[in-house]
Amino acid sequence: MGNYWWYITVLDRGSVPSQECEEILYSAAEISGSIGTEVQELPDGVRMRIYYRGDEELSFWRNRLLSVLDPWPDIRIEDIGKIENQQWSVQSEDAFPPLEVGRGFVVLAPWHKDALPAGRIPLYINPASAFGTGYHESTQVILRLMERYFADRSLLAARATDVIDVGTGSGILTIAALKLGAKRVLSRDLDPTVLGEVRSNIELNGVDMEKVTLETGDLLSDVKGGFDLVLANILVDPLVQMLPDVKKILKPGAVAIFSGMIEREREGFIEALSETGMEVIDELQAEDWWGVSAKNKA
Repeated sequence: MGNYWWYITVLDRGSVPSQECEEILYSAAEISGSIGTEVQELPDGVRMRIYYRGDEELSFWRNRLLSVLDPWPDIRIEDIGKIENQQWSVQSEDAFPPLEVGRGFVVLAPWHKDALPAGRIPLYINPASAFGTGYHESTQVILRLMERYFADRSLLAARATDVIDVGTGSGILTIAALKLGAKRVLSRDLDPTVLGEVRSNIELNGVDMEKVTLETGDLLSDVKGGFDLVLANILVDPLVQMLPDVKKILKPGAVAIFSGMIEREREGFIEALSETGMEVIDELQAEDWWGVSAKNKA
């Protein structure tokens, strides 16, 4: 990463309620590849400083962030710059302690390998990775739904041979699926630069790379069926957009697990699932973040 990192400061002057704005900004930061954030609540809004690695030009990170923030034009960039000669890794070690998720998982940074709790399935993720480090509630929701899916004999989880991870980010869902028993995973992301990070995280976990296909692609465009399980932890608009394609690539009776939505988006998404011909079988909420498992009706 070099001896510096970039920062971009964004500001919202009350265009949305403060709590909702913070959720939007945290998600935007993680999706765009941030390695850390600092938030300041103002009397009339929210300011967030978002940090990025120095191995890309600042314009690269700025364009990624603006793309994610496009639905919220009132959230504007206030300041950008470079911070020199800081020991980010030391701060990262303090900021990313082992995190137990659900009944069986624990998310660990590489330097915490000696701190594995007994009986937990380790998910080793470099916190400098792309979206999906495991520390965000939306990622925790989908990991818990996956855990429940694989444990439910009535869902015939043993046949979850072919899995697709849409918007793979750090690869955490791919790794979790394989550790829960999946035989093959297709990991797709729109951003080709994250695939190297996915490979690195897979190697950290000692997972057989032969079971994983890494692919650049926009949602499910050009993907052929059939899959036993679809995983997607992204924002609600692209989730709704790809629902017809989810239906097409899922085997009859197979399951898709979605996360990345906030609770107020629940009703609209369930309606979209029903219209697509999918049946809700499980759902989960953590703080304001919500996720759902849905079966493809035979």
